[in-house]
Amino acid sequence: MLMTQACSFRVFLPCMVLLGVLSGCTRASEPEPQTAATETPLGSVQTGEYPNLFAEAGYDEAEIDAKVEAAFKQLFEGDPENEALYYPAGTNENGPLAYIYDVNNEDVRSEGMSYGMMIAVQMNDREKFDAIWNWAKTYMYQSRPEHPARGFFAWSVKPNGQAIDEMPAPDGEEYFVMALYFAAARWGTGEGIYNYKAEADRLLTDMVHREPITGLTKRGAMTAESLFDRQRRMVRFTPDVVNKDRTDPSYHLPAFYELWARVGPIADRTFWAEAAQVSRDYLYKAAHPRTALTPDYSHFDGTPWAAPWRRESVDFRHDAWRSAMNWSVDWSWWRKDPRQVDLSTRLQAFFASQGLDDYASLYTLDGQPLGGGHAPGLVAMNATASLASDHPLRLEFVKALWEQPIPTGRYRYYDGMLYMLGLLHCSGKFRAWM
Repeated sequence: MLMTQACSFRVFLPCMVLLGVLSGCTRASEPEPQTAATETPLGSVQTGEYPNLFAEAGYDEAEIDAKVEAAFKQLFEGDPENEALYYPAGTNENGPLAYIYDVNNEDVRSEGMSYGMMIAVQMNDREKFDAIWNWAKTYMYQSRPEHPARGFFAWSVKPNGQAIDEMPAPDGEEYFVMALYFAAARWGTGEGIYNYKAEADRLLTDMVHREPITGLTKRGAMTAESLFDRQRRMVRFTPDVVNKDRTDPSYHLPAFYELWARVGPIADRTFWAEAAQVSRDYLYKAAHPRTALTPDYSHFDGTPWAAPWRRESVDFRHDAWRSAMNWSVDWSWWRKDPRQVDLSTRLQAFFASQGLDDYASLYTLDGQPLGGGHAPGLVAMNATASLASDHPLRLEFVKALWEQPIPTGRYRYYDGMLYMLGLLHCSGKFRAWM
């Protein structure tokens, strides 16, 4: 379960050593001295101080701990008919298996599996982390050398392990990698698939360097390559060659790339440092100049892309809810791009103008409502935007998340995952375990 912080101390290490928590105590590097060249405040990864927005909004620490614990318990151990997303699924030679279930779409998604692992490592639950990872490696990972998705994870699989779509969605791989590095730091490295760092290093290398492979899939012959465009330093929407020159704003995770520039394979650390800045620039371009809403899919220049099978991808829809979390966490962790404060402030100004209690969840980029109801997942993401926002109502967005019930019912998968991530970020419990 969640390890509470019992004490703190400083050790004098090189200034780029990152935060780690051992035996309930915070270990941080000595902060860099503030000079004329480094006037920007240091971010949370360097200081070890993670903002607790709930405490800032006036909630008691014990209340906050209890709220996070209750949400985790319900989503991972609750009633399987109406509450839970985590489903144990037997054992194999590597131990227990479990999956995160998209109840509405009746499938298991790499996105949800990687979120489940990230939540488990932040909550210090190694048993659940390992069970999810074991299921993903057993049923989602493609190891056949002739397959176009070799080295990656099928983005959609049935609960019985049968692939629905064998090709990857890169946000899943990104969260898998980050969760594995955090697991290695919190728990140490095991053997086989539980050698977390080796697994993360291998996957991260394939994400950048895997060469094109042509082969048969359920959809016929396909050619696919790496998940990142090496020249542009940008994550792709998909590695298949037909659509590889597009992206998805919510896949851009500069906060993670900065970490990979420090702990990933040495040969690619410069690449990840550059990718972090490229994604910051890209997100600013992709966000609407007034509302800061981003499209679901876009071209690499940030302009919206209407996918042939989904023309509405030019709008702010479910994928795009996450963009604000991505740039806001990057600002909170690294403090490298003040434009992110502007983005979160503009975004919250827009949603405040729509009514804090009943804004829609789907919009055109210029702010015309498209329906969708008042969704808990978007409430969570807009609260997380307060990590970077200067808006006078920033804490009202945090309170709105606090007052939001834990998602239940048919649509609890996506709302529930984002709700839990939002709770962790807003409580200061989502940390870079390094």
